[in-house]
Amino acid sequence: MVVVGGGTAGVAAACGAARSGARTLLLERSTALGGAATIRNVLGYCGLWTCEPTPRKAVGGVADDLLTALRRLGGVSEMAVVGRDYWAVVFLDPEAGKRALDQLCADSGVDVRLSATLIAVDRDGDTLRGITYVDYAGNHIIATATAVVDTSGDATATALAGAEFTIGAAGRLQTATMATRYSGIAPDADVTPDTVAAAVRQAQREGLPDLTSSSGFVMRLPLSADVVVYLADEDLNPLDPVAYTAATQHARRQAWAHLEVLRRIPGCASAYIVSTGPELGIRQSRHLTAHTPLRDNTLHNGITQPESIALGAWPSEFHPGTGEPSEWVGIGGDRVFGITLDNLRSADTANLFAAGRMLGGDRVIGASVRVMGTALATGHAAGIAAALMSDSADDLGARTRQELGAQGALLTLDK
Repeated sequence: MVVVGGGTAGVAAACGAARSGARTLLLERSTALGGAATIRNVLGYCGLWTCEPTPRKAVGGVADDLLTALRRLGGVSEMAVVGRDYWAVVFLDPEAGKRALDQLCADSGVDVRLSATLIAVDRDGDTLRGITYVDYAGNHIIATATAVVDTSGDATATALAGAEFTIGAAGRLQTATMATRYSGIAPDADVTPDTVAAAVRQAQREGLPDLTSSSGFVMRLPLSADVVVYLADEDLNPLDPVAYTAATQHARRQAWAHLEVLRRIPGCASAYIVSTGPELGIRQSRHLTAHTPLRDNTLHNGITQPESIALGAWPSEFHPGTGEPSEWVGIGGDRVFGITLDNLRSADTANLFAAGRMLGGDRVIGASVRVMGTALATGHAAGIAAALMSDSADDLGARTRQELGAQGALLTLDK
């Protein structure tokens, strides 16, 4: 089987499939696994715990193994509860992330191809038969793929296969953000979302150009104690190459403007840019049309089903536009909701699965399941289901749940 996209969802899918006994190929177009966490400077894992004063663990399995590997490298913080809504997050070092993900795939028996770009998908009726990808050696045809898991973020395999998809939600694409990493900041400098926001607003009043937003995450990293700032917001259609180029270049100008702002904060006079992006953090583009789309009432009411194969624990976090505050919606019930296998399966392509931010459905819940902690859970489930499908599609949900349990995933919330 083939997994397209080596972000958090893709690594979890590939590891889950390989541990289930499937011969698994993982394609990643970049030079590192990890997706947003390693090529976009999004250095916090959200969704692994419930967001409440005493968070409870909601994701296990491959996610546990990844955190263990990061801890061995000293590359992840302890879980922290931040903000008045009790957001439970861990912060990570991106180089440790690259190393840990490489090892995780190697230990699981995954065949990884980096700098490998999918260019075609062979379809026969409602079934995918193979894929073609290109790398430095040329074109490669995999003609015997039993199943494909699309974790590309932009639903690249889905689109190339001619499977049904949508773009955005309720006629809107969420704002993208370029994360920027800064160093040269004193360890005791008061660099928080509130202090940075106040400094940005003052700079905006003074007319400093290229500043779109004043509110966003600001975090200290393990190992380096560098600061990552998520403020360079851009409105665009990421599937439009002209718009993507312009937004990326403007976001880099924003990063330099934010450097000027940071240097005004006590303890930050010697700040400098370590890295921008290098890619924009895209929150939304194409979504797979699933057999059963995700519905907002599942999040509003905290609904979990007996057939759940993953848990969502991060509130809905929708970014409506540059300069506009994020729209947060909490999870009802017991602070988690269930995701089923039919939420991950294509409505019109029998052996196509998806995970991560390309899961489709309603706007509010879609802005929850896209985060990396939940992507680890949905990817793990999609990979196992795709692997088990090579034997039979019968009772696939029940068999997937059984194998998830054997691999340490959480299907119900610990009390």
